[in-house]
Amino acid sequence: MKLASLKNGTRDGALIVVSRDLSRAVAAADIAPTLQSAIENWETAEPRLKALSDALNAGNAAGAFAFDAAQCASPLPRAYQWLDGSAYLSHVELVRKARGADMPKSFLEDPLMYQGSSDYFTGPLDPVIVASEDWGVDLEAEIAIITDDVPMLTTPEEARKHIKLLMLLNDTSLRHIIPPELNKGFGFLNGKGVTAFSPVAVTPDELGDAWDGAKVALPLTVHVNDEKLGEPLANVDVYFDFPRLISHATATRTLGAGTVIGSGTISNHDRSRGFCCISEKRALETVEHGKPLTPFFHFGDRVRVEMFDKEGASIFGAIDQPIQKYAR
Repeated sequence: MKLASLKNGTRDGALIVVSRDLSRAVAAADIAPTLQSAIENWETAEPRLKALSDALNAGNAAGAFAFDAAQCASPLPRAYQWLDGSAYLSHVELVRKARGADMPKSFLEDPLMYQGSSDYFTGPLDPVIVASEDWGVDLEAEIAIITDDVPMLTTPEEARKHIKLLMLLNDTSLRHIIPPELNKGFGFLNGKGVTAFSPVAVTPDELGDAWDGAKVALPLTVHVNDEKLGEPLANVDVYFDFPRLISHATATRTLGAGTVIGSGTISNHDRSRGFCCISEKRALETVEHGKPLTPFFHFGDRVRVEMFDKEGASIFGAIDQPIQKYAR
């Protein structure tokens, strides 16, 4: 089942069900007006949404219309909670190595995770709007999950059943703002731009045998200005899978339905598959050549993030965003 939110002039959009091939869609307002409403009432909403999805894929859904990702907000246009982890320590290790810092052993014991701004997310085809190129504008291509209500002290094994939907995301990062901000010892705020998610969120069964209940065994493909930046494998070098991230997040709190948790930048130790962020490529250039060679984004540049199944079909649709200068 694939779900999306049409822009309709409200903050939360209108829930629609999208066909498996991303060509058709149908309104789901009689089941749930928004995705947040659906996830809060998943036990009753999910079977009805699935029946509508089955009818749509069979060509029997009344009121079906052509699906246009440009008309979509992120599947959750805003969320009560957005947590981003760092599951791929190869990314952390390389970036730290480039600045002459070792990775602390504590990073192997507990996931890095921060609580991000979630009052609004950017639509998948909306521009990345920033005020200055001097901020060091970068992408971070990731996978995210949406949970239902999760109790405090949930174990990794228990956490698996709370993963209801998956998405892709581009977590805009402002690399020149992040270091001095982190040096204050109080975490990210201005160093992170607005996050965009894929046009559709999918139930785990849509991934078939590429989903093992904890991670996705497919590459994540990133293009910058039509040139491939990379396609690292999302199931390789995962030090903390999604159940571990959920368990970590519930160590001292419950998670409300609609909580979004990101994997962090997909990264492999085998750098031949490329990168899911510019910063990691620059870090490798620094290690190998003594200085970074690849620039961060300029206004007018474009980023595209997409995942394909084994037959080459797009699963989530594409995040495809131009970098645009902010004008008040």
